[in-house]
Amino acid sequence: MINSIKKATLLTAILIGSASAFAQDNQPVEMATGLYQSGKIYVVVTVVSIIFVGILTYLVMLDRKISKLEKEIKK
Repeated sequence: MINSIKKATLLTAILIGSASAFAQDNQPVEMATGLYQSGKIYVVVTVVSIIFVGILTYLVMLDRKISKLEKEIKK
């Protein structure tokens, strides 16, 4: 019973999500057009990339520290 409720809820969420995707217009976004024209889009992409690399580096370092602590606990 509970499993079928979960499936129905998931199906409803997927249908609502796909319906909102089809409702979008194919018109260009004014902000994006302005960023492309002025060349500032490259600055935005660079900043987002730096932030992403920083977060990824932090997660890798954190994973190494946690693995090291887990090995010490097992000994």
